[in-house]
Amino acid sequence: MELTLLGTGAPAGLPRPHCPCAACAAALGPDARAATALLLDGALLLDLTPGAAFAAARAGRSLTGVRQVLLSHPHDGPAVEVPAGLPQPGRVPDRRELTLLTGHRVRAVAMDAPGTGYAVTGSEGQRLLYLPPGGAPAGLEEPAESYDMVLADVVGRPDALAKLRAVGAVGPTTDVVAVHLDHDVPPGPEIGRRLAAAGARAVPDGTTLAVGAYEDVPDVPRRTLVLGGARSGKSVEAERRLEAFPDVLYVATGGSRNGDTEWSARVAAHRERRPGSWRTVETCDLVPLLEEEGPPLLIDCLSLWLTDAMDAAGAWDDAVWAERGEKALRERVRELTEAVRATRRTVVAVSNEVGSGIVPSTASGRRYRDELGRLNAGFADECEHVLLVVAGQAVVLRG
Repeated sequence: MELTLLGTGAPAGLPRPHCPCAACAAALGPDARAATALLLDGALLLDLTPGAAFAAARAGRSLTGVRQVLLSHPHDGPAVEVPAGLPQPGRVPDRRELTLLTGHRVRAVAMDAPGTGYAVTGSEGQRLLYLPPGGAPAGLEEPAESYDMVLADVVGRPDALAKLRAVGAVGPTTDVVAVHLDHDVPPGPEIGRRLAAAGARAVPDGTTLAVGAYEDVPDVPRRTLVLGGARSGKSVEAERRLEAFPDVLYVATGGSRNGDTEWSARVAAHRERRPGSWRTVETCDLVPLLEEEGPPLLIDCLSLWLTDAMDAAGAWDDAVWAERGEKALRERVRELTEAVRATRRTVVAVSNEVGSGIVPSTASGRRYRDELGRLNAGFADECEHVLLVVAGQAVVLRG
């Protein structure tokens, strides 16, 4: 199947009309996007949008061969005018499968929000799944055969991708293309970075793709370290990198701290952000988790792990530190970094960056600052991706 994306934006387009936000102001040239519409083999049009004929002409295509038009979601505002020669748009009832005049087989996928997804099979067996904006499949059956290509609202509904991965509908060779792109993420390199972390990509309007060609599928990094100061947004960034994956194990190294109401409030805020399918374990024993096979790990955070390790080594006492504490701590850090190097799991770890602030007034405080710097450097050496989050903005240090 040959697919031409006549538009890749949200229903209102990008930039949104009359929107003063920074993302819309930057959405110029190739970053400007019309409402999403797909042209398959020049014969099947999924979603009819204003200016579809002009969009096709800009992409070097024509709508004169379109035999069927299917809509995936309700369209707000005035009715879209159907260009002369095009058949009237329709919708396939949920869970019904039809063989269209175009020769494509189309199955309607029920969604958890208004709209219909379409699973399309071409004449040579290639399989494509197209989901409407703001929706995720409802009632997926397990296991499922992997699609060759999935086009979905990856930014707005990353959990849709997680659900598809959980049942095998998205596999290692599935080309995941983000559509319905809105102003939630700044266009340009930032949207590309976020999508790559989810195993997805974005393409400009007018791009033609061959369904089943895998050379552009991004590789998801196995190990990522996210650094940042207090309230920088580092935990949000780390969670965002795994929200499109199912069964994530969230490793909380800070414990429960009974009686500390401020800490309990922070823990509760973190839990509310996480997808419901994630599991949580409270432990500082990271090496066994890294050695096991299993779903992705999100470790939050290494700075609290170091506090526990220094407690165990007696590192706060100068005499113990000089006698045996330093050696014990270095051995613990070495075991951790070696486990990170050898792990087969996807790992995203969070740590504080404290070396740029005020010099601690106590010897133990300076010792902690120095050892955290060494831990961060050693952990980062074993990671494909390293990010520094400042004021909620992720700066790529590696990868």
